[in-house]
Amino acid sequence: MSLLKIFSFNVKKFRQIRKLSQEKLAEISNLHRTYISDIECGRRNVSIENIEKIANALQIDAYLLLKDVKNND
Repeated sequence: MSLLKIFSFNVKKFRQIRKLSQEKLAEISNLHRTYISDIECGRRNVSIENIEKIANALQIDAYLLLKDVKNND
């Protein structure tokens, strides 16, 4: 699985775990809702700064957004 797909999957997974809408995640992370949607659909490359914003909004370490859940090491 590509890193972009892993990231997209993980953003959506952690957002749903936190019971946040795309709109609420966008608001907390100071990003636009369509940007979050594009990320979750794998249509957007994301800067390190925005990865950090999203991770902070989700209250997780940023590396978890890049970790392949199939590789539980």
